[in-house]
Amino acid sequence: MSQLAIRPASECRYDAVSLGEVMLRLDPGEGRVRTARSFRAWEGGGEYNVTRGLRRAFGLRGAIVTALADNEVGRLVEDFMLQGGVDTQFVKWVPYDGIGREVRNGLNFTERGFGVRGAVGVSDRGHTAASQLKPGDIDWEHLFGDLGVRWLHTGGIFAALSESAAETVIEAVQIAKKHGTIVSYDLNYRPSLWRSIGGQAKAQEVNRAIAPFIDVMIGNEEDFTASLGFEVEGVDDNLSALEVDKFAAMIETAAAAFPNFQVIGTTMRTVHSASINDWGALAWSRETGVVQSTHRERLEIMDRVGGGDSFASGLIYGLLDGQPLQTAVEYGAAHGALAMTTPGDTTMVTKAEVLKLAGGGNARVDR
Repeated sequence: MSQLAIRPASECRYDAVSLGEVMLRLDPGEGRVRTARSFRAWEGGGEYNVTRGLRRAFGLRGAIVTALADNEVGRLVEDFMLQGGVDTQFVKWVPYDGIGREVRNGLNFTERGFGVRGAVGVSDRGHTAASQLKPGDIDWEHLFGDLGVRWLHTGGIFAALSESAAETVIEAVQIAKKHGTIVSYDLNYRPSLWRSIGGQAKAQEVNRAIAPFIDVMIGNEEDFTASLGFEVEGVDDNLSALEVDKFAAMIETAAAAFPNFQVIGTTMRTVHSASINDWGALAWSRETGVVQSTHRERLEIMDRVGGGDSFASGLIYGLLDGQPLQTAVEYGAAHGALAMTTPGDTTMVTKAEVLKLAGGGNARVDR
């Protein structure tokens, strides 16, 4: 895209870096958390998932900036990240106190849901190492200045963890901008994270302080309303294809309020059941106006967690690859759709599969 002045790959060590918490996800499979006798373990985090997707699905060079308590759980999370191909040299390891009174690692118990039973997530992430990150903990000048990063991705989940986490986001995005790094941010509003610290009012205070430094803003209709205060009249939590014009008007309002936004992206999901969703996406730039992806009605879902993160990584890949916005949003929608056909937060998709689906491919057997 012509508006995004992305640094050449030859000048940078990394194509993409994420800033955020990485938790251990414990998944009871087809069962319930409350009756489980065994769990499958994965890693996951709203910000991390995006760069991991860029690494594993699209073959780009990625790194994660986070913090972990230095114990066996933290090292398990590290092992997952290494399997994901993400550089872990910017993980801040915090000494463990033996009981978790002062610092610990985040756990996320998530059941996928099925049919009329919706997905359920129970986070256990108080006093985590990542939530205690603060300005000065990371040498951003070395990362963005000496090594070079083409794209930084962070988001509203990490910013909600603590006052110091939000301050760390602002420090990171300011230095990233100084060195010409494109910055994307997924609003990712989670009521449970904000409930005890001021609710939507606090979410809007924090996210409006961060928004002036963002080039590519990502979020669904609830995110823009709860996190930035932009209302869509007559649109509920399920944004259907019939309401695109209303949401496009909100995008225009957001872009007017924050002239630094160069691209805005959003998923469109209508939930018929936990297993059947309509799925699509919109994107906007000043050059193109609003463009819309293929809208996939009654998409079958195995595990919806991480679908929005995979949309973001597909969209970002298209932009990093210099594709038109229409192509980039097709990549994002296709990657998100495919990622929801497998378990876990993170993608198991190949670039070839994304390009095939984005180009109109189907699910016939490849031999």
